[in-house]
Amino acid sequence: MSDQPLNGDRSRDRAPGLYDPAPAQGATGVEIAGAIGSVLWVALSGWVVLAAGTGATGPIGLVQGMMLVVLPVALIWVAVLAARGARAVRAESARLSAAVDALRQAYVAQQQSGRSEALNPALAKRLDEIARAQAAMDARLTLFASAHIAEAGPALAPVVDVASEADDQPALSLGTPPEAMQPKLSNADFIRALHFPETAEDAEGFAALRRALRDRQAAHLIQAAQDVLTLLSQDGIYMDDLRPDVARPETWRAFGHGARGREVATLGGVHDRAALALTAGRMKQDPIFRDAVHHFLRRFDKTFAAFEPQATDPEINDFAATRTARAFMLLGRVAGTFD
Repeated sequence: MSDQPLNGDRSRDRAPGLYDPAPAQGATGVEIAGAIGSVLWVALSGWVVLAAGTGATGPIGLVQGMMLVVLPVALIWVAVLAARGARAVRAESARLSAAVDALRQAYVAQQQSGRSEALNPALAKRLDEIARAQAAMDARLTLFASAHIAEAGPALAPVVDVASEADDQPALSLGTPPEAMQPKLSNADFIRALHFPETAEDAEGFAALRRALRDRQAAHLIQAAQDVLTLLSQDGIYMDDLRPDVARPETWRAFGHGARGREVATLGGVHDRAALALTAGRMKQDPIFRDAVHHFLRRFDKTFAAFEPQATDPEINDFAATRTARAFMLLGRVAGTFD
């Protein structure tokens, strides 16, 4: 799910430059501790084997003694290498994020100045480096996140607009549909699922997501939101970076009752000029992105209209703070929903 794991929180250091290869690193505290632990274990276990023996003689005793000494050392270094790999992935992610931010600022500056010349060769080379590095990092992170996504129920993959619109048709009286047998989705689970899991270890977030995906209407909105969040992340736009103005619950309720335009303009509280410029440019140039945005906005309108009557004001405030609602604020403003 995410932006991420599943588009999650991205606390990172912002570097001003573009992507640069990771500098060589010396021994860290984890590796030093692993080396000390290995030496101590070899010394202790070797003394035990020599002094007390393993209870067996001949080749079998020799093998048992070697296993007693070597296997724990191997496990120690497996843990050390895993910690080093995780640190490398985090550092690479931070560098890529900083590079995307720098490119985004350069693109916005170019758009605002009206220049249309091609990118210079150095910048093009940097873009190629970022693409290759991000592909390598994604391959590693996929192995880590796939197990958690698989547990979340139906895959959060792009949905086909024609199929998703089928639930607007009247249902036939052919018995009780399977979704009617499911327990009603609570507002708390619905809101938590729309925010998506924070990290791969967010068990509560994944549990709420699984329950929400069993609800047909909620699942359609979640899948549409995942589509647009993934597409936005390709331009370096993440919902956690946005700080929209907070609209009152009365304004959200008016939107749920069908109000549009100036009456609900405060819902479009996103003022990040870079995000707005990049999103507007892609809306004009990318038909796939444009279709995904319009599909998401339709799903959001329909689902919120059903959610609003049964939601309290605090629940509406929590709903407005989700990543899905922030995506609506950004995309609705670009699409002219609040004009």
